[in-house]
Amino acid sequence: MAAELLPTNKLTSSSSSSASVQQYQQQNRANNNRSSAQGCRTWQGLFPTIRERNSVMFNNEMMADVHFVVGPAGGTQRVPGHKYVLAVGSSVFHAMFYGELAEDQDEIRIPDVEPPSFLAMLKYIYCDEIDLCADTVLATLYAAKKYMVPHLARACVSFLETSLSAKNACVLLSQSCLFEEPDLTQRCWEVIDAQAELALRSEGFCDIDAQTLQSILQRETLNAKEMVVLEAALSWAEAECQRQDLTPSIQNKRLVLGEAVFLIRIPTVALEDFADGAAQSGVLTLNETNDIFLWHTAANKPKLQFCCRPRKGLAPQRCHRFQSCAYRSNQWRYRGRCDSIQFAVDRRVFIAGFGLYGSSCGSAEYSAKMELKRQGVALAQRLVKFFSDGSSSTFPVWFEHPVQIEADAFYTASVVLDGSELSYFGQEGMTEVQSGKVTFQFQCSSDSTNGTGVQGGQIPELIFYA
Repeated sequence: MAAELLPTNKLTSSSSSSASVQQYQQQNRANNNRSSAQGCRTWQGLFPTIRERNSVMFNNEMMADVHFVVGPAGGTQRVPGHKYVLAVGSSVFHAMFYGELAEDQDEIRIPDVEPPSFLAMLKYIYCDEIDLCADTVLATLYAAKKYMVPHLARACVSFLETSLSAKNACVLLSQSCLFEEPDLTQRCWEVIDAQAELALRSEGFCDIDAQTLQSILQRETLNAKEMVVLEAALSWAEAECQRQDLTPSIQNKRLVLGEAVFLIRIPTVALEDFADGAAQSGVLTLNETNDIFLWHTAANKPKLQFCCRPRKGLAPQRCHRFQSCAYRSNQWRYRGRCDSIQFAVDRRVFIAGFGLYGSSCGSAEYSAKMELKRQGVALAQRLVKFFSDGSSSTFPVWFEHPVQIEADAFYTASVVLDGSELSYFGQEGMTEVQSGKVTFQFQCSSDSTNGTGVQGGQIPELIFYA
């Protein structure tokens, strides 16, 4: 079981791990030098609290009554320990040293834990300090789980939730299931659902295990085109062939995908896209290809092993910040000026686009340069067109991919419109809006040069997933 829980090699940077080991080795020497320089009878008086005195013992040979040989063969490190301190910090160490089946060992081998992660756990036990980094946090979580150090494990999970993004969501989903962390699992699903295409195209997607692959492919709320799902599955299959020392041929890709291939909803792809893509990929048998063509074109449709129902995806939600809208004969004019508003949310959401007002004098087409920024840094930009039918309705414009928005930080939504000079505009704006389970706060933006603010103007809606 221990071997299964270990993170994949790609999650651990060898240079970072080496740097961590060197850091702890330097601290070991410093602790040894500090205690020996003061003399065994005087150093205790320098530190007023038990935590500080225990900290001196961290990774220190002085009074060590046990040693650990940590890491796999060829990459081990010998770490000194103090049974009493370790037993106070971990019920596993207590059972190991003082339980009924305790063995009097001077040296204990731990091949399934990386040295930097083991030392990070000891640093917490000795010093009450949590020292985490992105390269070793998963291995540290494994160590904390193995030795039942729950507060450190929770800190690792919090760290992972904070650093969660489309790039690592699939790998963290796999690990969170193994570590039995349901809250982290749920957060991973939120990111994967909302930013599915980014997650599926990430390098980490190819590192997941077969069970996690199946759970993603069968996900009903996956917000992705089915051709992207197919391409991602083929990329995973190629990586899996390499892991199994197989030639990455089409036949072997199909072999390692197994029954998971039928979780890809290939029949839902438009006939033209199917003919140009999946039908020529080679991953389908001739019978499967023929049956899908017939399913698209024949009145008497064959029965398919593939699911023929499109995924539901996620339903976008809208935060509307105005209580009314209006138009006047001389407003609202654009002329290349920017409409902008700042907003913050109380929980993580994914901004998919904006709702905009259109022409107040008949139908018209607009081009919109939309942008989302945080602290002046652009997170997403897109130039799109939309058609306004002359009504006071809002008209959606979409980013290419939903943008992850963190809680309790202000972001800037901006748009530069080019089109009919006269349009509707919002009035009676609200500084705080409750939309479903999400609370939005709004404030004026210094980027706004066309009059949009909290009380009135453009960008009446933020379209989001939560």
